[in-house]
Amino acid sequence: MAKAYTDSMLRLMEELGKLPGIGLKTAERLAYHILKLPEAEALRLADAVRDLKKNTRHCSVCYNITERDPCAICSDSSRDNALICVVEQPKDLIALERTGAYNGVYHVLMGHIAPVEGVEPEQLTIAALVERLKKGGVREVMMATNPNLDGDATALYIQREIAALPVKVTRIARGLPSGSSIEYANVAMLSDAITGRQEIK
Repeated sequence: MAKAYTDSMLRLMEELGKLPGIGLKTAERLAYHILKLPEAEALRLADAVRDLKKNTRHCSVCYNITERDPCAICSDSSRDNALICVVEQPKDLIALERTGAYNGVYHVLMGHIAPVEGVEPEQLTIAALVERLKKGGVREVMMATNPNLDGDATALYIQREIAALPVKVTRIARGLPSGSSIEYANVAMLSDAITGRQEIK
């Protein structure tokens, strides 16, 4: 079957097929679509992918994705730096920002603790969060990990790690159904979850 494709087409299909949710048929369809594009448009796509990888990094403060360090949120003097919202992934941060209900700063863990998947606390940015809190000036840490087993376990681990520090620890309200993901929740639901957050004791 591979002989039916040129080497370049086959290579593109193989690379597209590595993307999440892209099977062989979709990879083939996308490859043919890119082939039919005017050269300038196809090269703009290639440039966008290259620029994303070349220019995007993690903020040295919160670990959100950014093109400048520190990121726009950490650099914004109108944000409440004494309130840190802890999320699993940058896409969770984006979902919470869309609500307009939160004006603090963030800390992105870059995942959740999942021993079965080989993800231990040391592989996340938990140590960096603890160091950030030890510097002082933070009154509240709002846990906004996903409301599922892994998210809850991660939040509990962090709570224990920072228990000795003089910060209030809260958890976003359970307006989110158990087992769901923050990135897929609607704006009203997330806004209610932020507003109704509760202190963890």
